[in-house]
Amino acid sequence: MFPWGSVHSRSLPSVSSGETPLNQSPRTWRTQVKTKRHGAVVGLIAAGALLLTACGSDNNTAATGSSSTGGASTPSVPVECGGKTKLNAEGSSAQKNAIDTFVQAYQQQCAGADLAYNGSGSGAGIKNFNAGQVDFGGSDSAMKDAEIAAATERCQGNPAWHLPMVFGPVALGYKLNGVTDLALNAEVTAKIFNGSVKKWNDPAISALNSGAKLPDTEIKVVYRNDESGTTDNFQKYLTTAAPAAWTQGDGKQFKGGVGEGKEKSAGVAQAVASVDGAITYVELSYAQDNKLSIAKIDSGAGAVELTGESVGKAIDSAKIKGEGNDLVLDLNSIYGTKAAGAYPLLLATYEIVCSKGYDADTAKAVKAFLTVAATTGQAGLADAGYAPLPDAFQEKLLTAIKAIA
Repeated sequence: MFPWGSVHSRSLPSVSSGETPLNQSPRTWRTQVKTKRHGAVVGLIAAGALLLTACGSDNNTAATGSSSTGGASTPSVPVECGGKTKLNAEGSSAQKNAIDTFVQAYQQQCAGADLAYNGSGSGAGIKNFNAGQVDFGGSDSAMKDAEIAAATERCQGNPAWHLPMVFGPVALGYKLNGVTDLALNAEVTAKIFNGSVKKWNDPAISALNSGAKLPDTEIKVVYRNDESGTTDNFQKYLTTAAPAAWTQGDGKQFKGGVGEGKEKSAGVAQAVASVDGAITYVELSYAQDNKLSIAKIDSGAGAVELTGESVGKAIDSAKIKGEGNDLVLDLNSIYGTKAAGAYPLLLATYEIVCSKGYDADTAKAVKAFLTVAATTGQAGLADAGYAPLPDAFQEKLLTAIKAIA
């Protein structure tokens, strides 16, 4: 469970069920459900998004509308548009499609405003934020101690905050002729990505896929060869869930020692799509865009398909380990979950911002963009392959954003 409450305060239905979540919170939710099929049915994230409307005013303040159910009301969230007209940000390629969605909402709500985002990878995002070259960075992993020190210096002696704005599942995307329904567990996945399991009909894979006709095809691992927070989270998952099989450790550089490296999320997904027998770890939207099959994950209670419901059950296990408005998450509880029906391979992308230290125009624009991203910008995330923010967690983010100076 999140310390601030369950994700299921607005339940995430299984895409395959077609169920509509009940209004269990004071907000009115619009359910967005999208399904894509790549051989077997692959569930896309189905989740509610805030039904908010924006309106302009003479003082350049846009306000999201209030909503109510059963008499309970939610106050509108003001967006103080203005300041710097074009923000620059860089980092995680995992959130690139989400940022594109946020920018569209930002431009609609704040006339003349824009943000340019370079999805160069989490490592580059942190480095260039700390160098003062961009207004905020995007990273799928929290900063290390040395990076935190550099960020404090960049922020004029003030702490930088991690604001997890985007939650997304990482898919085990593969291409295997004749096989579109496949189950893996953490141990077998670890052995695939460190080269211990080399063929698709290996007994370890066959044992998880009773009755399946698996070909005698060589497994071709494709990994991120840039500094990647997705790689870091994937290796943390293997370290947590299969410590005996994966002894290589974690980090932004892939440590499996096998396979072919490609840059960014699009690069690995495109590479797998072009080669029979290939497999990679990649964000859901990229797997779907490239029509990859997606493996189910068995954590001990049966194979779990990647759906909105299974992602929601896993997110319920996350905890905050940061302090105050620095919202760093402890994802090990997700990676090691044994909960039935939970899909454990997830990441959270942080927007890394200065708590203080911006000039006035930059601070105003950063706050406006992040406010839009945390509210109206969430409406398009389900269609882009991400999980919209849990209700109470959204409130945590808005509190932190408001405190940026």
